[in-house]
Amino acid sequence: MKQAVIELFTIFLIAIGRYLAIAGSAFVIVYKWLPARMAAAKIQLRTVAASQVWQEIRHSATATLMLVIVAYAVMAGPLRPHTLIYASVHDYPLWWLPLSFVLALVMHDAYFYWLHRLIHHKRIFRYVHLVHHLSVNPTPWSSYSFHAVEAVLEAGIIPVLAFTLPLYPGTIAAFTLASFIINVYGHLGYEIMPQWFRRSVLFGIINTSCHHNQHHRRFRGNYGLYFRFWDRLMKTEHPDYVAEYDKVQERRFGK
Repeated sequence: MKQAVIELFTIFLIAIGRYLAIAGSAFVIVYKWLPARMAAAKIQLRTVAASQVWQEIRHSATATLMLVIVAYAVMAGPLRPHTLIYASVHDYPLWWLPLSFVLALVMHDAYFYWLHRLIHHKRIFRYVHLVHHLSVNPTPWSSYSFHAVEAVLEAGIIPVLAFTLPLYPGTIAAFTLASFIINVYGHLGYEIMPQWFRRSVLFGIINTSCHHNQHHRRFRGNYGLYFRFWDRLMKTEHPDYVAEYDKVQERRFGK
């Protein structure tokens, strides 16, 4: 028991360190070092209050602990023997590593979309999801700013993946890292996609910071995490999303 607590605490320190390093780096670069240079890329032009930032960090620390507890139970705790997690990289063909990584993202996107719709229900929202929406003008720090209950629900993707997909621990680590980086981008408050992205097929598939920022500002619609697929299929994408994206990019690059 003591060993498990030590391991859990160590993993928590690593996870909170990752949060501080990645979210912190993004915040320092765009909000402190380059605010004038990045001004045209700002999605909501009003300033973020310091009190909001500290609130986001505080809630993120609690959420990180919840995420770590669920992940530990699945990957190193009592649930591990019942999962499809495999120990040796040679247990499956090497091509399965990138494929399982992509499948994990696709499954997570579906899980997140429907969970997100659920916690926006009027009888659930203020008890579970309101904490996250206190960040109407989100920053990188708000990427993990969840109520503890929402954090546990968000972490539910780990057991879902572990019980349905054969996954190498390194793939899970890469998945969680990629998921967090994309989450930080979604909450960045700035649109940093290059000019060519708008003309590519990827624009119709991948979410942007503008896409998720609209969700925070309006509290409804644009529920997807990585992709636009579910929002477009279920007609929950804001009809003026493309126009708003173009407006920001026009400020950055001109017509």
